[in-house]
Amino acid sequence: MRNHNFTVYPFTAIVGQEKMKKALILNAINPKVGGVLIRGEKGTAKSTAVRALANLLPEIEVVQGCKFHCNPHDISTMCEECLEKVKSRTLNISFEKMKVIDLPVSATEDRVVGTLDIEHAIKKGEKRFEPGVLAYAHRGILYVDEINLLDDHLVDVLLDSAAMGVNTIEREGISYSHPASFVLVGTMNPEEGELRPQLLDRFGLCVDIKGIRDVAQRVELIKYRLSYEADPETFAASWQAAESELRVQILLAQKLLSDVKISDSMLELVSQICVDMGVDGHRADITMMKTSITLAAFNGRTEVLEEDVKEAAELVLPHRMRRKPFDNPSEKQDKLNESIEKQREKQKKNEQKKKEHKEHSEKAHTQPEEQKSDSTQDVAGEQPDASSETIFATGESYQIKQLSPDFRRNKRKGSGRRSKTLTKSKQGKYIKSKIPKGKTTDLAFDATLRAAAPYQFTRGKNGNSIIIHDSDFRKKVREKKIGNLVLFVVDASGSMGAQQRMVASKGAVLSMLMDAYQKRDKVGLIAFKGAGAELILPPTSSVEIAQKYLEKLPTGGKTPLPHGLMKGYETIKAELRRDPDTCPFMVLISDGKANVSMYGEPPLQETKKIASMFREECIQSAVIDTESSMIKFGLAREISNSLGARYLALEDLKTDSIVEAVRASAPFEFSFPSGSFSI
Repeated sequence: MRNHNFTVYPFTAIVGQEKMKKALILNAINPKVGGVLIRGEKGTAKSTAVRALANLLPEIEVVQGCKFHCNPHDISTMCEECLEKVKSRTLNISFEKMKVIDLPVSATEDRVVGTLDIEHAIKKGEKRFEPGVLAYAHRGILYVDEINLLDDHLVDVLLDSAAMGVNTIEREGISYSHPASFVLVGTMNPEEGELRPQLLDRFGLCVDIKGIRDVAQRVELIKYRLSYEADPETFAASWQAAESELRVQILLAQKLLSDVKISDSMLELVSQICVDMGVDGHRADITMMKTSITLAAFNGRTEVLEEDVKEAAELVLPHRMRRKPFDNPSEKQDKLNESIEKQREKQKKNEQKKKEHKEHSEKAHTQPEEQKSDSTQDVAGEQPDASSETIFATGESYQIKQLSPDFRRNKRKGSGRRSKTLTKSKQGKYIKSKIPKGKTTDLAFDATLRAAAPYQFTRGKNGNSIIIHDSDFRKKVREKKIGNLVLFVVDASGSMGAQQRMVASKGAVLSMLMDAYQKRDKVGLIAFKGAGAELILPPTSSVEIAQKYLEKLPTGGKTPLPHGLMKGYETIKAELRRDPDTCPFMVLISDGKANVSMYGEPPLQETKKIASMFREECIQSAVIDTESSMIKFGLAREISNSLGARYLALEDLKTDSIVEAVRASAPFEFSFPSGSFSI
């Protein structure tokens, strides 16, 4: 019987996804390109392509028996063990296929970087290293599916190692380094949350992919897959010629790479495009240059042409052009194409007529300033009828400081940059020590020495400077920051249209969304109006999606406040059941004038009953009172008391003061240019 488990789907048999395949090939030719981030839908052959590429590439020479797969011909990158073999002339060479190492989202720091046995170092005076994922990935491909869900700290470690080619582990003054040069391939679905811009920028290339829309290609894909599943070996053999041709092209490109030259005019084109696109820093310029050179080598040329720079820009710039969390990527992509075309024409004109350079330059930089204030004029004019639905513009957003509920008493998993919590992960901050239960890999060296110090006179040293017993060992207690779930429950009834209250409320929510984006929070959005409440956006890490829903939120109808609070309570409880480590915080924006009941009781009475459930469950919350009439009923304050929430009135505050009010909710601390205060 044939064993089909080891027959990999051929790389050249993958239908479509040409940009993704090209990005992977470029990294195989020149790992200094910096890896690739693949964004898009599931089921689009991402993992298949990565494994197929590794199988396509020829075997590599390695030092026999080396756990890091060191290159036997490059002493500068060898590990300590291989250097010793070189000195003793015991180094042997073997051949291995390039490996694809998977990094699960749940991986710990020790699993990624490896560990040092501190106990062994103290007792024996010897370094003993346990390899991690980075060690196994050396000279291979490190594949991280859903990298946007990986802890930010681990993403930093991966990108640093990929850029430097070295992984260094330091524990209590003991340091160990080993080579860690690999092609980093990350995949993600943007709807599940974005990577921070600082991390996006560290990926050399980025490709956005979608499922194939052409029916003929989809049929071809199905036929290929059926043939492969029926007889993998025969199918792979039928593609052997195409695989060999591509393999030879990659090998020739690797040899040609050092001979490729890029002219000053092409370097100017690269930098000018980066300036036009408004990218930050200089990493984009350098990566575009490396990618252009690699493309020229892949095409069998020793000189970089404009077509290489254009193709490189399409791979290097898309993920670097988004300067704010809520920028529209499609508009930026259009701008990229326009900029490339403009620079091409400019280059031709410069070569023909240098004297006209100044005239064309001034013309290119002259931009009409029209339509500047149009977006703010659509909110003026007559107020809509309370029974009709109107979509109000979103008020201006602004920079805000963080809210930081304290969860130190509970160990919670997750990542983020807002609330403090105890953690078992070694990436947390060391705050104290304790006696371990069993063996520990996170030894508190200072506390261990202090525990052993009083007994040194009674212990026979036998030439040792210090004697440590198992009872002396102490482990570190660490804390780190995690994100919160911020659930906005927004009154979208007709009364919110008066005096632009909805505009101000949307502006406050938008500011909180931008803050949540920076602090890696989850957000959710509930709107209540008419006869009920709707969970417009379930809890998600993608605050950009929340912002889009917020902009389209219509206003009109009655005020079913009990429905809104109950929907908020149910949403938070469901999220806590799904993830007990969730840190929920509800923000209610309303005037409190409930006029639709759920169970036949007076609406305000129902609202208070539901609000008391939040207080009993210790779910933190804040209430922003939007009531602005001359005669005040104070209903939102009563609801706030039932919730146990911080209450603030909208009429005395500007839009930014709403956010300040939310930040002042116990037990949060806030800081603003005018001063700081805490509750």
